[in-house]
Amino acid sequence: MTIHIDTSLPIGVFDSGVGGLTVLKAIRETLPNENLVYLGDTARLPYGTKSPASIERYAIQATTKLREYNIKMLVVACNTASAVAIVALQQHMAPIPVIGVVDPGAEAAVAAGAGDSYLVLATEATVRLGAYSRAIKMRDLGAEVREQSCEMLVSLAEEGWTSGHIADSIVRQYLAEAEDNTFKADSIILGCTHFPLLRDTISSIAGDVVVVDSATTTAAVVRETLMSHGGLIVSKQPGMLKLLATDGIQRFARVGGQFLGQPLTVENIQLVDL
Repeated sequence: MTIHIDTSLPIGVFDSGVGGLTVLKAIRETLPNENLVYLGDTARLPYGTKSPASIERYAIQATTKLREYNIKMLVVACNTASAVAIVALQQHMAPIPVIGVVDPGAEAAVAAGAGDSYLVLATEATVRLGAYSRAIKMRDLGAEVREQSCEMLVSLAEEGWTSGHIADSIVRQYLAEAEDNTFKADSIILGCTHFPLLRDTISSIAGDVVVVDSATTTAAVVRETLMSHGGLIVSKQPGMLKLLATDGIQRFARVGGQFLGQPLTVENIQLVDL
């Protein structure tokens, strides 16, 4: 069924914090004329250590707030929320299209064609639910998938410690825990939106392994979905961007600028209550 969309309405992007700004950045690069509104639920991060029931409740509350901005599409730029709550969010937001990051990430990893051994670096909740394993095995029946919880990489990304001795040591330890004599990854999937900031370090330590993140693929799915619904904006002007946070706008500005690839100030961010 075709959904008739007011093309000037914004795309809503949701994450538990600032990590989803890597997805937002990819969407802006792919669709520079689209209007965007981003909500980081910074008051309740990290989602990765919360129970599935809490994650689903938080995600529904946050996306309800985004719906107040008359969004034409929702992008769940949080791997944990995508793994836990994507079906609930699709039902809650209907008929607005809802896109997560797990399926595009799995699609990109399998399409890379490096081999059948996949290592997913993610948060505790994403690993516990096995969302990437299911998504990859749906596309590659012979896949061997290991998922490694890497909570400390989130802190490294937010502190800006994405290279150097500390980052090298922690990445090396996580990879050593994941791989052994019976498993060697052909590809590594960055199953958390914070992790693209550590991509160079991960690639350097992993060696001859394909490293995949879902941001670019998710942006392509956003474009394809809008095209199929006739929802691409007509305007040729650069799109507007609105940034929302539920707490800590000073930290959001400081850390978020690294993820978005441009300086941010507190004046760029609106504090909202869910």
